[in-house]
Amino acid sequence: MPRLPDLAPEKLSPAQRKVYDAIVAGPRGVVQGPLKVWLNSAELASRAQELGAFCRYHTSLPKRLSELAILITGAYWKAGFEWFVHAPAGISAGLDPSAVEAIRVGQEPKFSKGDEAALYAFTRELLEKRRVSDATYKRAVEELGELGAVELVGILGYYALISMTIVAFQVPLPEGEPEPFA
Repeated sequence: MPRLPDLAPEKLSPAQRKVYDAIVAGPRGVVQGPLKVWLNSAELASRAQELGAFCRYHTSLPKRLSELAILITGAYWKAGFEWFVHAPAGISAGLDPSAVEAIRVGQEPKFSKGDEAALYAFTRELLEKRRVSDATYKRAVEELGELGAVELVGILGYYALISMTIVAFQVPLPEGEPEPFA
């Protein structure tokens, strides 16, 4: 059960309505999940949704790699709503469904692409050890470039915020959808 009620669009303050309209007019096209929670703070919602639009749609990383980073982060936090949105998006972007499933159940996936393996190693090391070894960093930069490595960390930070919001405020899955981390 969600910890905060959804704010009805017709009852939003002018600042909240401005953010709501910006989200709907942007690439997401809908205000859902953690974005609904953030509307309680129009300023947070505004700044976070702009960063999110960049992290999801405009980095130098191919969509397949962005979605992989999002899925690893969502699984780490066991953020069901995040998984519900991004598992299908990741598969559509070209991720192997068996790798997606391995991530969901906490197993190490087998990757056929070097960039996916490097991103996975970098992300898991950063999340689990709270650092990245020189060898893992070098491999990530070789596969993703320096810009890609910087933007990857941005994606991971943003989706940690998303996942933490989902978990802290118990953002529900759409009705009838099974919890992926039960």
